[in-house]
Amino acid sequence: MSSHMALPAATPRLPVVDRLIALAAFAAAVLLLRLPFERTTRVAAWVKRRCRRPATPEEAETTAAAARWAGQWFPGRAACLEHSLTAVLAAACKRRAVDWCIGGRMSPYAAHAWIETDAGPAGEPENPDRPYLLLLRI
Repeated sequence: MSSHMALPAATPRLPVVDRLIALAAFAAAVLLLRLPFERTTRVAAWVKRRCRRPATPEEAETTAAAARWAGQWFPGRAACLEHSLTAVLAAACKRRAVDWCIGGRMSPYAAHAWIETDAGPAGEPENPDRPYLLLLRI
């Protein structure tokens, strides 16, 4: 007997420029995550300080979608940490700032990384089953 599987939400077609920026940002994110984490966070903070204005929720959603798109081409691990750092770097390439957030939860233990704007998380489910406790915001 077969069961129905949930299909992923349809992603709108991303502009070519956003996809190219995300690919470059993903490569940079993978390299940055090979460094000690303290250095990676310093670079992310430095990049964010150079942005002219905060990203709108729509810009952040597009950037998060482009980061996920770029991650699908990587032959190694491409999870939330890589995707969220890619989104931070890609937004900065367009002189837009987003917050890089890292958090965790207990029972069952899980860690997660995401981006946020003033309006809240971008590229995340509307109603998460269990919220994450914010541990780091850059």
